[in-house]
Amino acid sequence: ETVTVLLWWEPFGRPRRLADCRRHYNISGCRLSADRSRFAEAQAVLFHHRDLARHGPGGLPRGSPPRPPRQRWVWMNFESPSHSPGLRGLSGLFNWTMSYRRDSDVFVPYGYLYAPPAPRPFVLPRKTRLVAWVISNWNEEHARVRYYRQLKEHLPIDVYGARGLALAEGGVVETVSAYKFYLAFENSQHTDYITEKLWRNAFSASAVPVVLGPRRANYERFIPPDSFIHVDDFPSPRLLATYLKFLDKNKPNYRRYFAWRKKYEVHVTSFWDEHFCKVCEAVRAAGNQIKIVQNLATWFES
Repeated sequence: ETVTVLLWWEPFGRPRRLADCRRHYNISGCRLSADRSRFAEAQAVLFHHRDLARHGPGGLPRGSPPRPPRQRWVWMNFESPSHSPGLRGLSGLFNWTMSYRRDSDVFVPYGYLYAPPAPRPFVLPRKTRLVAWVISNWNEEHARVRYYRQLKEHLPIDVYGARGLALAEGGVVETVSAYKFYLAFENSQHTDYITEKLWRNAFSASAVPVVLGPRRANYERFIPPDSFIHVDDFPSPRLLATYLKFLDKNKPNYRRYFAWRKKYEVHVTSFWDEHFCKVCEAVRAAGNQIKIVQNLATWFES
């Protein structure tokens, strides 16, 4: 039977053409819809947190038609707790959570590594520059901006985006691929909050990520320990700068950061189709058990 997944709001209020899950993700028997008249027949209804915060709980479906007994309400959020207003007062409303957190009911990370059946030979692009950083949301209060200010005292960093240079024609990946290192600095530090800054901006561009986010051990749940450099590995930004300069001059040591590429390829999750199709797949796999998320805020902020 076909599973109908209803988007109560299209993320950020932007209408989009919804994907064919079978063609794009090999997930069959899915119908994605943003048509609210399908509410009664939907097996799952998706609520994007940023839109929920904007409309308030009053914007949720109420009363008529009544919520079907086996319908799952899915809370969907890919921002960190620091950028997720209005979490309080959402207890007991939803059946499932979908987020980048590994302990979500539907776990959709920003990216992941997978072992292809036949590994393709990895070719490192020619590197002519040292360190790049792309940042659109510049905030002096953020740990990442404070760290950058100290680091740039000791080595040159090319900044693109809000406060810096314009990206080349091909965008982030093409620009960054000329650099040896990329500052994959998250806007806030939370469990499992590892975004496209690592997966796309660094890994897809074949630059070594220098990360600032959750602790090293958290990154190592998703990627090999020798695939990245963590700011916590060094007592100070000055010593990190010294190490990056050492790697710049020392090719064999630098190349070690790409050893994992013999076995793994990078998948960057595409917003939002992949997420919607994953919910459909989860509904298929779940059978009949229904649960309720009691303390959404407590869990997500932990």
